[in-house]
Amino acid sequence: LSYLYCLLQLRMSKEMEELSPLVDSGHGDGSEEETEEDDEPKICQVCGDKSTGYHFNAKTCEGCKGFFRRAMKRPAQLCCPFQNTCVITKTNRRQCQSCRLQKCFSVGMKRELIMSDDAVEKRRMQIRRKKMQEEPVTLSPQQEAVIQELLTAHQKTFDMTCAHFIQFRPLDRDQKSMSECGREPNSSRFTYATMHKPSPEDAMQQTISFVSPSFPSFSFQSPENKEKNQHKSAIFTSLPHFTDLTTYMIKNVINFSKTLTMFRALIIDDQISLLKGATFEIILIHFNMFFNEVTGIWECGPQQYCLDDAMRAGFQRHLLDPMMNFHYTLRKMHLREEEYVLMQAISLFSPDRPGVKHHSVIDRNQETLALTLKTYIEAKRTEPEKRLLFPKIMACLTEMRSMNEEYTKQVLKIQDIQPEVSPLLLEIISKDS
Repeated sequence: LSYLYCLLQLRMSKEMEELSPLVDSGHGDGSEEETEEDDEPKICQVCGDKSTGYHFNAKTCEGCKGFFRRAMKRPAQLCCPFQNTCVITKTNRRQCQSCRLQKCFSVGMKRELIMSDDAVEKRRMQIRRKKMQEEPVTLSPQQEAVIQELLTAHQKTFDMTCAHFIQFRPLDRDQKSMSECGREPNSSRFTYATMHKPSPEDAMQQTISFVSPSFPSFSFQSPENKEKNQHKSAIFTSLPHFTDLTTYMIKNVINFSKTLTMFRALIIDDQISLLKGATFEIILIHFNMFFNEVTGIWECGPQQYCLDDAMRAGFQRHLLDPMMNFHYTLRKMHLREEEYVLMQAISLFSPDRPGVKHHSVIDRNQETLALTLKTYIEAKRTEPEKRLLFPKIMACLTEMRSMNEEYTKQVLKIQDIQPEVSPLLLEIISKDS
């Protein structure tokens, strides 16, 4: 992602260069111009044409200014075909280059005032950057279409009211979290032999193929099974609820991805690899929309979550602490829905996910999305600190990658202790592509 950010900066610089062609004008050419006084005659001292200002220490026209600069940069010796006494005028100034050059020297033009090619190019770039800053940035029609497709997909697949959360198994907060008990879970001290480990075979393939955007179709426990489980001494009391919640969110992420044209155009193997790599990150971004940075609580409609709920599900501090810092950092940016969905899409189209085969295609998609996000911020945001927003978002995306790895480790550890993790989640975090 750091490489992507640098690549975008380079691309923006190249686009600025293309906006203004390199022409032989009086701006940014190394002539060290000075403006003329109003009462001075605007006549070129070399040929008598209209002067555009002081160039290389003499009042000249654009033609003589350019001629002097070119003559000083080429090694050829100029020779007068007559007697070195040619009178240089506007009409005949191209007939004798030798006498024209001598006239330039005689009126006071100085070679040492000519800027180097590098200095000229640097000055031109500064002028173009200034023009770019003055001109309003706008989204292209293609970028507008990308944003609209992402918004539609997000609104269609993610229920912002969280009404379905009440269908999950209850969130048991009666017992203390593992951190409150002053101990870390490990498979040698705790056993959960009464549960059977579910098989994750083909879960991912079947879900991508058959999950419909119009679900929910939950397979949560029946009341009878719930009552039976109440008699079992569960170590992670919140795990059943979090298992249902995670399964529901994974299906949402899959449906969100399947709605996108860029995603559907990929081969099925790459679709699976991208989903396995990005699902946790997309869920994390989505839940940030519900995070209250004042109270530190996720306010999800009828359900509210705190850090202790995750601890009661078996997750440990070295994942939860950076996760909380991430949520505080991202939420304080006060992102708009457009920025959230673009962030989710950038995470989804990461070409370096394990198992990806068509890296170049996915890399182009990610670059398109990142450039769209950068342009959206510049076009739609007005606050002075908007120039820092894009690199901050990219930094958050990078931070999620390390949390993703730790999340996988902790889920597998929880499954060893209390085998209630859903087959779909186990398939998502499995290393097989």
